[in-house]
Amino acid sequence: MKNLLLNPASALVLGVVAACAAATLLVSPSSIAADDKKPGAAKPALTVTTVRASPARLPIKLAANGNVVAWQEAIIGSETGGFRLTEVRVNVGDIVKKGQVLAVFSADSVNADVAQARAALQETRANAAEAAANAARARTLQSSGALSGQQISQYMTAEQTANARIAASQATLSAQQLRLKYTQVVAPDSGVISARTATVGSVVGVGTELFRMIRQGRLEWRAEVTASELSRVKPGTSALVKAANGSELTGRVRMIAPTIDPQTRSALVYVDLPPMLGASAPFKAGMFASGQFELGISDAMTVPQQSVVVRDGFSYVFRLNADQRVSQLKVQTGRRVADRIEVVSGLTPETLVVVGGAGFLNDGDLVRNVPAPASAPAAAVAAK
Repeated sequence: MKNLLLNPASALVLGVVAACAAATLLVSPSSIAADDKKPGAAKPALTVTTVRASPARLPIKLAANGNVVAWQEAIIGSETGGFRLTEVRVNVGDIVKKGQVLAVFSADSVNADVAQARAALQETRANAAEAAANAARARTLQSSGALSGQQISQYMTAEQTANARIAASQATLSAQQLRLKYTQVVAPDSGVISARTATVGSVVGVGTELFRMIRQGRLEWRAEVTASELSRVKPGTSALVKAANGSELTGRVRMIAPTIDPQTRSALVYVDLPPMLGASAPFKAGMFASGQFELGISDAMTVPQQSVVVRDGFSYVFRLNADQRVSQLKVQTGRRVADRIEVVSGLTPETLVVVGGAGFLNDGDLVRNVPAPASAPAAAVAAK
């Protein structure tokens, strides 16, 4: 029994320890639970910049595709036949002038025919001179009665016949000289040689094709425009044409085809391109090209391109709400000029749209908005 008795100091220490343990068991669980239930302060998901949609005047353009072809391609053939080709002076890609000699045929036999025709003409002229002298004497003796009327008539007829023979001989000589001229093949117009089938040593017939030439080096873009859009294009409309190699030219609509293809339901629009000569010309006949017809200017509402996010094939922007959270809005976009894009529907001018960081946001995210840096007005951008 003595061992179980404690002195007053020991009893006091044990009482303090027991009280602390009891306090720990009673206070700690509830305090921890209370701390867990306290809501923490929400943190922004991202720092963004915002702008409002801006009005602008944007060009109206109509896109189309087509082929680049020669404005007119001249077929140069032989105008005489049965002669051997002795010389070919041009090749594909050469620039030629109107009247320039392109090829030469052998002219030996034609020169002989010309000489013969010229001699025949001289003979008929001599005979005509004699006939004219006889007719003149007959006229002087007509009143004297030395010659009968029949004789006088014969002299007059001989003179007329001799004159007719002169004309026939002159025509024969001209025909032979024309044949001699045709032994040289000349360019009917200035332009670029686009094809050559002439071969030295060949004997060709009349009308055989020897060369093809792009007249005046002029090309045209034949754009295919649908029937629904055809009424928007007029002769004289400007068009920016871009070739497959990246080269660009500005042309003008010359004419619109009077018929529409029943298979494609589109019509050809003929656009004149600036003349281009030589092998280094950026546009070639037969080349595919795309282009845009410039149809005027209209008012539009635009936003920066980086504010438009494409997801699942649709375009969206993020609107900043008053509670600093964003809402995802589906929009329909239109024309693009510089770094601006037209919003056709789904957005009002007073809407505050997220620009910087829009691609990293989701609907309902909390953000921190900072002022956007100063930029050029949309109207100024559209005018560039």
